Amino acid sequence: MIADDDPGILDSIGIMLEFEGYQVSTTLNGNTLLNMANELPDLVLLDIWMSGTDGRDICKQLKQHEKTSKIPIVMISASKDIERSAMDAGADDFLAKPFDINDLLEKIQRNI
Repeated sequence: MIADDDPGILDSIGIMLEFEGYQVSTTLNGNTLLNMANELPDLVLLDIWMSGTDGRDICKQLKQHEKTSKIPIVMISASKDIERSAMDAGADDFLAKPFDINDLLEKIQRNI
């Protein structure tokens, strides 16, 4: 699952991951992650700077609920200097934008 408020990011990352054989779902609204019901993703790529709700708050909430606490979360952001706050929020990993697709694939493999 990719959560980012930029449709271009969702499209480009989604296409690249599908090309690599991943089944991808996307959302422009991070709050969608808080309402996941039956089909939970194997991993979440979560943008920190989401419009409406901060991705770090979403990460904290996901990690606090038993149903979603074990889902690996890789937070992504254009701001490299907030990695510590992403990890403090419970993220399993962090990736600064722009990133190389190989770096993204490595982080995904490491966390699933």
